[in-house]
Amino acid sequence: MVAITTGILVVFALVVVTMILFVTEAAPPDVTAIGVIVALVVLEPWTQVTLQIGLSGFSNAATITILAMYALSEGIRQTGAIRRLGIAISQITHGSESRLLASIVGLTGPIAGIINNTPVVAVFIPMVSDLADQTRVSPSKLLIPLSYASMLGGTLTLIGTATNLVASEAYAAATDNPPFSMFEFTPLGILVFIVGAVYLLTVAPRLLPERVEPGNRTANYGVQPFLARVLVPSRSPLVGNSASQVADDVHRDLNVDVLDVLRGGEHFVAAETDRNIEGRDILTVRGDSQRIQQFCKLAELRFLPRASVTDAELDRPDRVALLELVVPRDSGLIGDTIGETRLRERYDATVLAVRRRGGDLIREHFRDVELRAGDSLLLQTTHETSQYLREADDFIVTSEVSEDVMEQNGTLSPTAFRAFAIVAAVIGLAALGVVPIAVAALGGVVAMVATDCLSASDAYDAVSWNVIFLLAGVIPLGRALQLTGGVALIADIVGDVTVFFPIVAVLAAFYLLTGLLANIITPVASVVLVIPIAIDTAQQLGADPFGFAIAVTFAGSTAFMTPIGYQTNLMVYGPGGYRFTDYLRVGGPLQLLLTVVTTLGIVLLWGV
Repeated sequence: MVAITTGILVVFALVVVTMILFVTEAAPPDVTAIGVIVALVVLEPWTQVTLQIGLSGFSNAATITILAMYALSEGIRQTGAIRRLGIAISQITHGSESRLLASIVGLTGPIAGIINNTPVVAVFIPMVSDLADQTRVSPSKLLIPLSYASMLGGTLTLIGTATNLVASEAYAAATDNPPFSMFEFTPLGILVFIVGAVYLLTVAPRLLPERVEPGNRTANYGVQPFLARVLVPSRSPLVGNSASQVADDVHRDLNVDVLDVLRGGEHFVAAETDRNIEGRDILTVRGDSQRIQQFCKLAELRFLPRASVTDAELDRPDRVALLELVVPRDSGLIGDTIGETRLRERYDATVLAVRRRGGDLIREHFRDVELRAGDSLLLQTTHETSQYLREADDFIVTSEVSEDVMEQNGTLSPTAFRAFAIVAAVIGLAALGVVPIAVAALGGVVAMVATDCLSASDAYDAVSWNVIFLLAGVIPLGRALQLTGGVALIADIVGDVTVFFPIVAVLAAFYLLTGLLANIITPVASVVLVIPIAIDTAQQLGADPFGFAIAVTFAGSTAFMTPIGYQTNLMVYGPGGYRFTDYLRVGGPLQLLLTVVTTLGIVLLWGV
């Protein structure tokens, strides 16, 4: 048994504090990771982490490869090919829920095996939501399967997820064996994907609730009681005034939003039009009933009690767009209030409702509402300015409520052939071992920029820098565990406890442990911390370390049971109207099923 030293205790304490900060999100995970680097280097006499080791996460081959793959994935996304696939889905499903679900799972998985699954899901969410509306299927029945399928697809190749790349480097460092090759675990990935897909197509539909009513977002967000229509009589003092100025004044003074002006059969957004209000115009307004009545009294308007306001009135193909947005984990607006984001001034956008990650709805007093990761916003704007929102990094448009928008974005770019050829070359060079995958990926980025498939600024913007800094922090933490003997100590304890258990059971236990950690902290952090322990335990038990490394790798890609464990789960949380327990209900059985399948697959393919 390895002796317990002060260094081991210090590193264990850092691990515990880091995990607590990851779980509570008292600080952003990337900030926590940077703090870990500082603590490890400052405490070098005990952690044995020099400055060079502390900064090694930035130069790690996995970190560099992941950075490059983000840029390559953006190049593919910009070709429009993924949107074209979405349009193809609408043409072949013919209103069938089962066909729609099968198409989503069947397309998302293989695509996510080649390019990063986060942009894949970001592109698919609005199309799936719109297709759900067309087929009268609740989006809640489709969006968790979309996220899960992308995660399962990530197990098909080495570049499928960041977790695979990190595990590959960690395995090489711990065993002095070469890193995983491009398709080394593809046979197991195919098995896992097929089993997972069958589960998503047969069992999951029975477990998924219908949280969101298709095609009625105003009702799903509970906005309708806060919407009304008022008639402008000819005697009203508003007549002759600019509609945009009236909208600004009423918003500022009464906290009532004038959304839309209806004149005859023509609609236009009040906040951005340069037209004046005329007698007999009908205004669509948002606010609490008392404020709306006060507005009617002051402006001598007539309230229209029987005029209901639905999605159809707020979304017009000619001018007005009703959008649903999600605040991603890496948004620069997290912590800002809605007032501070200046959505109204920058995008002529009016916020109608906010859904918190816990499901709570906020439908008034938005100015002081602080944005959090996972928040969903329902807002109205123009089709022209909605394009800027779709390109903004701080939001992900998850529903566009317009077939026209999807058609407009379904054309392939002229650079599509070049982009796909570059990615194919990257995969081929890495698979054949001509150059290391990090070099191939970086070369692919250079080729993308040189051939105008991707601008340099788009390449930088595509990188999830919070993930890069997270990696840079947790990699030296895993190294500290090894240097101080912490890994060997834990492996000794695990070996003593499991000595009477079959090796297959220990293998399954490591899969479960990693999966549970990935659901609570992050997949990358869980793999970095567990894989050296798993390898050391395997060596003590006389088992093959490769099988244990693969089990940990696959478990890190199956954080199905919470919305916070994986970015794509968080992305679909708001648009699907899900609750925390929905992930546990659907993801729990799938995680247990894949524990058995993955463990037996490793035994059959490589032995233990």
